[in-house]
Amino acid sequence: MAHDRAGAVTFKGNPLTLVGPEVRVGQAAPDFTAVDNGLEPVRLSGARGKVVILSAVPSLDTPVCDTETRRFNQELAGLGDHVEVWTVSMDLPFAQKRWCGAAGVTRVKTLSDFRDRAFSAAYGVGIKEGPLAGLTARAVFVVGKDGHVTHVEYVKEVTTEPHYETAVAAARKAAGA
Repeated sequence: MAHDRAGAVTFKGNPLTLVGPEVRVGQAAPDFTAVDNGLEPVRLSGARGKVVILSAVPSLDTPVCDTETRRFNQELAGLGDHVEVWTVSMDLPFAQKRWCGAAGVTRVKTLSDFRDRAFSAAYGVGIKEGPLAGLTARAVFVVGKDGHVTHVEYVKEVTTEPHYETAVAAARKAAGA
C-alpha cells in the first residue's frame, strides 16, 4: 500500500513528497529485488544472516552521493565479514559499474532500482515531484542478521550527508562486534 509523505525531506530547502511507507526500527525489513552491476537480480532476503547497511542515494554521479558511498566503502573495512553495504539508486547498472571502477570502490555493492522500483516503493524513498522526481531520496537503513530494521535515517535535506557514525554503530551492534 503506497502513501505519499509530503515534506518528509527537502531538496535545497524545498519540500519533497516521498512515495511509500515510512520504515521504522524494529519492523521486519521489507524484501526487495534490485539489479547488480552484472544485471543480475539481488534480493535482500538472500543476505539473511548478515547485517546489511542499505544506503539510498539519488545518483552516484553527484558530489554528496559520491562522498557517501566512498565513506561507507572505507567504513566497511573495519566492520568484518558479517556486514555488507548496499548502495541503492536509480542509476543504471552500467553507470554504477563505471563509477565504482573510477572511484576504486570495491567493498560496497551498488544496486540499481531502475527496473522494478521495488526498493523505493518498499522503503518509502521514491521522490514524487520536483527536479529529482523519479530518483531515490537519501536514507540509510541497517538490517540485522534476523532481517529486522535496527536503524533508520531519512536524511532531512537531500543535499547533506547522513550520520555515518550512528549507522556504523548500529551495524556493529547488530553484528555483535
